Amino acid sequence: MTKLSVNINKIATLRNARGGNNPDVIKVAVDCEKFGAEGITVHPRPDERHIKYEDVMQLKDVVTTEFNIEGYPNERYIGIIKKIKPKQATLVPDAPDVLTSSAGWNTRERGDFLRDIVQELKSAGTRVSIFVDPDPKMVEGAAEVGADRIELYTEPYASGFHKNRERAVNPYIVAAEAGKKLGLGINAGHDLDLQNLNYLIERIPYIAEVSIGHALICDALYYGLENTIQMYKRKLILG
Repeated sequence: MTKLSVNINKIATLRNARGGNNPDVIKVAVDCEKFGAEGITVHPRPDERHIKYEDVMQLKDVVTTEFNIEGYPNERYIGIIKKIKPKQATLVPDAPDVLTSSAGWNTRERGDFLRDIVQELKSAGTRVSIFVDPDPKMVEGAAEVGADRIELYTEPYASGFHKNRERAVNPYIVAAEAGKKLGLGINAGHDLDLQNLNYLIERIPYIAEVSIGHALICDALYYGLENTIQMYKRKLILG
């Protein structure tokens, strides 16, 4: 069954808007696990506009499910991964000033850069996932640099879902099959929500993990956090 990792960046954004510690990011992470999340995802950025590096260090001591730390693999990020040794490091190609992830790695052009980093992080005992577009060539490149998994960037799927869901999902099926044949684990994330999630899982049932933050936190404003996590988990059940 596909695991749900809750990205808690938006909780930190809300806290940072007023300063102080309300909502308490660490408590929310613990509660997400208590309510059924099988993982916690964070994406610390250099400007610390949401998750702060101090948060990451504190989360290390309380997260008991899979801890997934996303980020651009600069020196500081690599240092954090080697110090914390999370279950998973997800490498994203974001520039420091980007608002949110908007594309996957070009694993062909950046292969040499990624290969050295992947090996360094894997030697620390961390599983490495590379954020890619649904392009078999990029998937092949991820395998060639030694990644354990890929995370398929699903914004194009989400944006096309209501117009033609079959057309929207087809590139992801092709990319996921390519990854599976190469022995890669398949993750997915970005703009997945209660409307489009189940169809993606039905068509690619071997997705190992979805990372969901923005939509889930928005839904929690209406449904409550515990109920929302259970609603998302039900969308991951086939049949």
